Amino acid sequence: MARRCVKTGKQTTFGNTRSHSMRHTRRTYKANIQKKRVYDPATGQYRTIKVAASYLRTLAKRLQAGKAV
Repeated sequence: MARRCVKTGKQTTFGNTRSHSMRHTRRTYKANIQKKRVYDPATGQYRTIKVAASYLRTLAKRLQAGKAV
């Protein structure tokens, strides 16, 4: 399974590491993906989803408002 947020679509991106002498080598920037167990009021069951840590605040706000995941 890919390292990708199911809600925001964040995934691994690529860039360069720049040293003091300005040499550059390729590197990866990985998204902070967490597994989160969430209650889905539409189905009445719990689901485990992989979301970015930056989305967790939005997720908490949506669940507090009673909106579906």
